[in-house]
Formats: sequence, C-alpha cells, structure tokens
Amino acid sequence: MDIKDLRNCFGHFATGVTIVTWNDDNGNRKGITINSFTSVSLDPPLALISIDKGTKAFNELQNRKFVINILSAEQIPLALQFAGKQQEGLDVEWLEDSNVGPRLANTVGTLECSPWEQYDGGDHVLFIGKVEDYIYNKNESLLFHKGQFIQTMDNSVVK
Repeated sequence: MDIKDLRNCFGHFATGVTIVTWNDDNGNRKGITINSFTSVSLDPPLALISIDKGTKAFNELQNRKFVINILSAEQIPLALQFAGKQQEGLDVEWLEDSNVGPRLANTVGTLECSPWEQYDGGDHVLFIGKVEDYIYNKNESLLFHKGQFIQTMDNSVVK
C-alpha cells in the first residue's frame, strides 16, 4: 500500500485543528498541533486525541492531564508554531491555567481532560480523556482539508 497516497485519501476528510496543551513535570507549558480529535461519549464525557509515537508529546502525555484547544479561523500561525514550524515574532497568548492545565487564548473552545484510557493505534496512541470542564464561543473554526487550512463560514447551511 502506498502510505503517501493513503494519507492523501485521509486528507479528503476535513478535520478541525486543535492544539493539545499540558504542563510538564516542572510546570512548563507544552503543546502539539493535532487534527486527530473526536468526541467519544457524553456519559461519561470523553474525548479522544491521537498522538504519533515518534513525538515528544507521546512520552510526555502518559497519564497526564491535558487541554484540547479548538483553534479559531485566525490561528493558523499558532497551529504552525505548535506543529514545529517556528513563526517569527509570534506572541503565544494564554489564559490563566485551569486546574487541569494551560489554555490558549482566543480559541473557539477548550476541553479540559484528565486521563481515562489509552490504546495502541499502530504508529499512534489513542489517548482518551475525561472532560472535566469546557468553554466555547461562536467564533469560526480552523479546519484542515487536503493539506491546507480552511475556515468555517458563518451562516452557511447545506441542505
């Protein structure tokens, strides 16, 4: 199977863009951009993130609380920064840390999660977090589709 072509096929499914953040053992704010995020359950409230085993985040997120920050349409530079692509002059804005961890400012929403379960997913690990708290607003979301960032459009309804 051609892995690059399979990735292109997966890329035809539009996903939201998030940054997962946490505090390391020294209290430093850490984060990684991901688009593999989904709701799992409402009762109990569970959310899933998928993290590549080859990343530092994989090791650092083991049994650790984390925050899923849903990015707004204006936060492409932030998505790139936390994906490891330095954005010269970018000032990362934070809200006051919650009891769970660091939250980014100006997002569409945040989901504060405590560890629930994790599962092997091939070259990734699926981390399921129990949602302890959340906030959201009505801002437009940042999406990823066919290798490019796109945004939701206000008042657009497909019938």
